[in-house]
Amino acid sequence: MQTRAVRIHGENDIRLDTFELPDIRDDEILADVVTDSICMSSHKAAIQGPAHKRVPNDVAQHPTILGHEFCGTVLKVGSRWKNRFKEGQKYSIQPALSIPGRELDAPGYSFPFIGGSATHIVIPKEVMERECLLAYDGDAYFKASLAEPVSCIIGAFKSQYHFRQGVYTHQMGIRDGGSMTILAGAGPMGLGAIDYALHGPRKPKRLVVTDIDDARLNRASSLFPPESAARDGVELRYVNTSGQDAVALLKSVNGGDGYDDVFVFAPVAPLVEQGSALLGFNGCLNFFAGPSKADFKASINFYEVHYSGHHIAGSSGGNTDDMRDALELMGRNRINPAVMITHVGGMDCVVDTVMRLPSIPGGKKLVYTRIALPLTALDDFGKAGAANPLFAELDRITRAHNGLWSTEAEQYLLAHAKPIDSAT
Repeated sequence: MQTRAVRIHGENDIRLDTFELPDIRDDEILADVVTDSICMSSHKAAIQGPAHKRVPNDVAQHPTILGHEFCGTVLKVGSRWKNRFKEGQKYSIQPALSIPGRELDAPGYSFPFIGGSATHIVIPKEVMERECLLAYDGDAYFKASLAEPVSCIIGAFKSQYHFRQGVYTHQMGIRDGGSMTILAGAGPMGLGAIDYALHGPRKPKRLVVTDIDDARLNRASSLFPPESAARDGVELRYVNTSGQDAVALLKSVNGGDGYDDVFVFAPVAPLVEQGSALLGFNGCLNFFAGPSKADFKASINFYEVHYSGHHIAGSSGGNTDDMRDALELMGRNRINPAVMITHVGGMDCVVDTVMRLPSIPGGKKLVYTRIALPLTALDDFGKAGAANPLFAELDRITRAHNGLWSTEAEQYLLAHAKPIDSAT
């Protein structure tokens, strides 16, 4: 079967290619892709090429497909998996495979025939044997695409740990009923973290979200109002730390004390140092944002490590159980991943979007791989609708859903957008 896919060919070299997929083996599955959410990790893989730890050294000769936050439909099932999957079934992928000897290999980075930025893919045995193909019964493809980033958030919350003096077994997870701050927390992943902190199984008593941009903070506050959080038992505060003594300000918000759990959502050394200074006794700092430079460093106060039990966790992705948790919470409408999405586009916008991602404002960029559509902000649908009735209707639909992407918007787009094959 022929596929169109954005592939990594080298450093700063990704291309929209058309090529033939091989026939599937008995231990593989053929599938299409409907949605792919573009991650900053894909940008890092694109600019680094084979220097990236997940990208093979020989991509110039054997390109790999980009994208790891995707959802689609099973088209053909190899005989080995006939008892577990069926044609027409929706699916999601857990890309963290943890293959012995190839621990960093993952769909979207390392494989020639599976990745999210494609119209059709072959799901290999490495995915199947680790039960990383997950059946999905939800009402919208985009939700399952965002299950992977949500699983990263869930994994980060689970990676936190605390201890009791003299006891050498860690208590895993955020401090239930404790104090938490999310630094640089008004971006797309920060919004997902706020949602999970408010509606997940363990909640802080106080949650403080920081950013240096009032527009982002105001949007976060409109999506998660403090009044609504209070009904869930959480005191929620939004703080702009620009131009201020952030440590003193944030400690004053917490009654003069440090925090039990500190999350850093931007790879900025002063922010990491700020997070370290905000830790309370037995506090855990989670460095969530992955840096693009291998020599990224920040100062940590080791006096407080020794005497106050300060400690650091780093998490990169979630596991299959975290994906299942994400899908289950979405299925019960406890969390809404649409809060992350600010832009929608088609396959023809992927190369440019991935390469320019750090300079494009807003949150998650959601791509529908079977259509042609310029990357467009949801806030710009009304303006674009003056010339294109497709955007006019999408503007009406998103306004009806509090400005958010929705199942209704997805269904309309898939029914009325121009197919990618007819655009060239």
